[in-house]
Amino acid sequence: MSTPEVTPGVRLHAFVPLAHERLPLEESHLRGAAFHAHMNRRRTTRQFSSEPVPRELIELAIRTAGTAPSGAHQQPWTFVATSDPVLKEKIRAAAEHEERDFYHGKAPQEWLDALLPLGTDEHKPHLTEAPWVVVLFRQAYGLDAEGTKKTFYYTDESCGIAAGFFIAALHTMGLVTLTHTPNPMVFLRDLLGRPRNEKAMIVFPVGYPAADAKVPDLERKALDEIAIWK
Repeated sequence: MSTPEVTPGVRLHAFVPLAHERLPLEESHLRGAAFHAHMNRRRTTRQFSSEPVPRELIELAIRTAGTAPSGAHQQPWTFVATSDPVLKEKIRAAAEHEERDFYHGKAPQEWLDALLPLGTDEHKPHLTEAPWVVVLFRQAYGLDAEGTKKTFYYTDESCGIAAGFFIAALHTMGLVTLTHTPNPMVFLRDLLGRPRNEKAMIVFPVGYPAADAKVPDLERKALDEIAIWK
């Protein structure tokens, strides 16, 4: 195999054997079915307990998110986590300001009609009730030590996968979360002191569910509605 030309200054990765466990088909099916059943119990909630959650659990979820694949292995994500009540109050106030504009003028009626069965509105108490708020920032491009811009690739896709890993990790640890996307989200970069190359993508309140938490009685699409076989 020929060696490709390498731009001067670009460091090549060393390659190591793939760590892979080949499973008997029966075991693969058992594990896959168990994981599906586990994830099928996952639900989004807007009702959180104020019970503290150890930072170690948030760290584990972020570490898990960091194992996601990314374009050119650039890992274009930053997770900013806070349990500070004052900062969470500021985030909530700014988010509710944007949401009021959304629900009372910005959003087309079709969008509002789609949200109506879920019971959402501009009030976001979960941002202060949940013990943690974690904001996923997408690095739209990189910055070197001198501040020079560096192109990053497939940042939306990479961060979307990382968000999924983060949610799965939280669910596996018995925690709940909500994917909150106020629009616009520039206020989060200012409040959390992030650089100009980072754009807030998702706000995750994280904690235990309130004792009386309820969720909409929804059904997920069946396999034949989401898969096509050729």
